Amino acid sequence: MTDCLAKDKCGIPVQKPKISLSSLALAENQDLPIAQIAPQRMLVIDQMVDYIVQKIKSNQEIWAQTAADYFEIPAFCYSGGVEVTAFNERAVAAIRRDGFKVVQKGDENPVYFVFHGEESEPIVTFSKVYDDPLNAQKGFAAVMTCDHADENCPFIPGAEERIPLRFEDPKAFDDTKLEQRMYTERSHQIGAELFLIFQSQR
Repeated sequence: MTDCLAKDKCGIPVQKPKISLSSLALAENQDLPIAQIAPQRMLVIDQMVDYIVQKIKSNQEIWAQTAADYFEIPAFCYSGGVEVTAFNERAVAAIRRDGFKVVQKGDENPVYFVFHGEESEPIVTFSKVYDDPLNAQKGFAAVMTCDHADENCPFIPGAEERIPLRFEDPKAFDDTKLEQRMYTERSHQIGAELFLIFQSQR
């Protein structure tokens, strides 16, 4: 789903991000449902906390990178799957609703430039396989966020740690009255859990 963080691989000078979009207002206003995280998920979250998050790999890297920048942790987050498809347009709509600025380039497997603040560098994201050359090749944690990836990728070359942090896919609600609600709910769950993980590293 995603690509390099521009300030990392593209050589753009790092500046302290000014985070002011509503994506971060969600966290500051405690609208992210951190208090609602189930106790059984805290076991996996604690496993991630025990790992040095500067090496995280996740196909939820938009929220991961946003949380890292918010807490001023020098992390570089990547993502990939077992096949190339396209960034789900419903998921793109969900992050837009959360206040991220999203610029699309191209139509077939488009590249998205996602901004969490008015002066932030873009998170560059598109669908790709986990071993894409743009992703980290060694010294990272592979965070498995869906059953399909976890079952079809028994071995991730270069990963120091493999952590299953699975999220229920809201696609079961596609083209229903609950579609927008469920994609937003899942986005907020991802945001809440990743903010909690990065908050613990301060």
